[in-house]
Amino acid sequence: MQKLVPAFDTVVPAVEEAPVDGETPAQMALRLSQAKAKAVAAIHSHATVIGGDQVASLDSRVIGKPGDHATAVQQLTDCSAQAVEFHTGVCVIAANGFTESYVDKSIVFFRQLSGDLIERYLRKEQPYDCAGSFKAEQLGVILFERIETSDPAAIQGLPMIWLAACLGRAGIELL
Repeated sequence: MQKLVPAFDTVVPAVEEAPVDGETPAQMALRLSQAKAKAVAAIHSHATVIGGDQVASLDSRVIGKPGDHATAVQQLTDCSAQAVEFHTGVCVIAANGFTESYVDKSIVFFRQLSGDLIERYLRKEQPYDCAGSFKAEQLGVILFERIETSDPAAIQGLPMIWLAACLGRAGIELL
């Protein structure tokens, strides 16, 4: 985010992140990003607000944040030699009334992961608060075979190419 906007505040709204019955992972990412943006915009009406959320899924099943070591081991074991979809939802609400939302889809193809590699990775990185049990911006890349995406930053949680264009459409000068 600092690449586009050097000075900004981070606000964590109280938004329930549980899935809704019948909702696809992409729909969930969109709904949550919009709910977060709306919650913050209601408090900071004179600001441009960017709400975001990322939902990982394996075989259309949502993979949440593991929260603990045992769950992270199971998630990475399940992801081994599999393709995992990451839906990154973003909602921009500008003070001038402009609103736009987007969902980016990235596919991460995991290498065949041994139990030893999973254990060493989790002990070093401890990504227990990250969907999918890894941090792509750090050592998580050692777990991947490849990534298919239209925006490399999306896998880290914010599609910067789309965001830059959206902020321009909102009338926000970036340069």
